[in-house]
Amino acid sequence: MFENARILIVDDEEPSREALGELLSRWGMKVEEAGNGRHALRRAIETRPDVIVTDLVMPQMDGLWLLRTLREELPDTPVVLLTGRGTIDQAVEAIREGAYDFLEKPVDGQRLRIVLQRALEKKATLHEVAALRQRLKSRGDDRGFLGTSSAMRRLFSLIERVAPSKTSVVVTGESGTGKEMVAKSVHDLSPRAQKPFVAINCSAIPASLMEAEIFGHEKGAFTGADQRRLGCFELADGGTIFLDEVGELPIELQSKFLRVLEEERLRRLGGKSEIAVDVRVICATNRDLKSEIKAGRFREDLYFRLNVFHLEVSPLRERPEDIPLLAQHFLEKFAAETGKRVQGLDADALEVLSAYAWPGNVRELRNTIERAVILCDGDLIGCDCLPPEMAGGAAQGIMLKLSLGMQLREVEKEYILGSLRQNGGNKARTAERLGISEKTLYNKLNRYAADARERQALPEGNETVERRAPRDRAVW
Repeated sequence: MFENARILIVDDEEPSREALGELLSRWGMKVEEAGNGRHALRRAIETRPDVIVTDLVMPQMDGLWLLRTLREELPDTPVVLLTGRGTIDQAVEAIREGAYDFLEKPVDGQRLRIVLQRALEKKATLHEVAALRQRLKSRGDDRGFLGTSSAMRRLFSLIERVAPSKTSVVVTGESGTGKEMVAKSVHDLSPRAQKPFVAINCSAIPASLMEAEIFGHEKGAFTGADQRRLGCFELADGGTIFLDEVGELPIELQSKFLRVLEEERLRRLGGKSEIAVDVRVICATNRDLKSEIKAGRFREDLYFRLNVFHLEVSPLRERPEDIPLLAQHFLEKFAAETGKRVQGLDADALEVLSAYAWPGNVRELRNTIERAVILCDGDLIGCDCLPPEMAGGAAQGIMLKLSLGMQLREVEKEYILGSLRQNGGNKARTAERLGISEKTLYNKLNRYAADARERQALPEGNETVERRAPRDRAVW
């Protein structure tokens, strides 16, 4: 974090600047100095430092003047103020005006290190927010159908290829992955984009009403049919019909559905004449339709008629690199709706989201961010705004305790198994993060399983490794 970080130190007392600069240089930072506010402003605009550390009390243009001017010129640059005991009230006022933090003199080195680390993390987060905004703007998508992972790039490519045709499409994926948004994207990129897009959830309609809902009915066709009603096929004429959970379509209705697809003509329930329809059909399911065919619940000929082109939406846990982009998209959406000034997520919260398995996929992420925006009172969403079970589970997955005296092969085993848990059991993702091949990972896991069968577990040690950063001496 500190390596090559650019820090501008502002103080009218040269010995103070040199002492602080020496300490920061030992931490690997690149230090520049300025002796007054005007000189500091010029250097800051020219070099754009990552963090500015400035004395509050200086002749002529003091730290407060510098802070106010920097808010206009470099609003994303954190400013840390150094103050004596007699100017605490001024420092508090400076915090209200946008200072990142303040430290009392003499400066405690360990406290300074923590403040600078957090300031640099904030700077990095703000840069990521800006990059995400640009990527969102370039995609121009307001529905959350976003992603830069290889799986999503391939999906986008397939959508662009199949969209211009009239080919039937089956979209598969877990609940919450955005199958309807895939169907809508196919429609929007097709020549039918200006025509209707009609979506129907087959699992939400009673079987007794399904035929009338899809094909329509004439007046008097059944009890309660007091007027003619157009079905989804007629409403979608010239456009696209999307059948979600098509596996729920009653078996007795599937033959009629197949006939409409093949002949492009239908007859309303209770009707005597046939009506021509021009509709593209896109279906979605999280069921295995081949298993449904074997069980006799889905017609094989209908399956082949529908499944001309297959699009699969990967679960969110298999594409964690898409989480920051999606989270930022939802964050900006809900911040605008609620009038909050939330700009992004801090590093810890983003790590928790990236480590979570997301059984509810994008829908669950959307709900999580909506809740977090409501709870957030500052600029950045922290772990305290996330669901307790999510933050707690991720934190446990990230921590690793090692007993003193453990052999290196046992340390490796614990690290690999801990990484596997953190990645929700996804072996491909775990291997990628560990920097090893999937074959190597499988070989190690197979060896661990064999060892577990052949020997008893080793007793746990009582001592744990504890690392403690040395406390730097106070400056001045």
